[in-house]
Amino acid sequence: MFVPVRASVGSTVDLYLFDFDKTLYAFNFRKRLPALSRMSGVSQYHLAKTWWAAGYEERAELGEWKTADAYLDKFAEVTGARLTLDQWCEARHEASTPNEGVIAALRLAATLGTVSLFSNNPAPFEATLSRMAPDVTAILGGNILISCELGLRKPDPASYIAAINYYDARATNTYFIDDSASNIAGAIEAGLTTFHYTDEADVPALDAGIRAFAAR
Repeated sequence: MFVPVRASVGSTVDLYLFDFDKTLYAFNFRKRLPALSRMSGVSQYHLAKTWWAAGYEERAELGEWKTADAYLDKFAEVTGARLTLDQWCEARHEASTPNEGVIAALRLAATLGTVSLFSNNPAPFEATLSRMAPDVTAILGGNILISCELGLRKPDPASYIAAINYYDARATNTYFIDDSASNIAGAIEAGLTTFHYTDEADVPALDAGIRAFAAR
């Protein structure tokens, strides 16, 4: 399991944790799967059945394959689809679209405290994030927490504790934004303040929530 190295943030500084998929960026698996099929020559049905339905992606998100190369090797072994990291990134990019309002909220939060990504994803995601979402990584700097490194996935309350410990923060000083109701519930159980994002219509309320949290 990943052992956090405490960052020099301090427990009195507010921490803002942002989910990525369907939060900072819209994500459509129905676009990703055809792209992977086209690049690999393996049918969408076979890819979905052998990898996702069989639980390999979740295992990858928990860090069973710690590097992008190890992930891609296992993907090829299980599905018969040999992909390069560039192809994996391209398929992911085709399925992902920036939610500009949430990215602006991330930028706002960065002026008020420490911001970090907090996402359930496998090793290739982290390896290619700066290419797929340079707008987000420019704001985050190196503050990126991915489940494959933590060895824990949301909504496990222990994953949130690991995240706040990484930044030497406190649950009471942490604001968490995610699209998933179950992830929000896990964060509440861990003592975090939360915002359940559903679509861009929520952005004014998100901005207000961030400002209110900072001013509490």
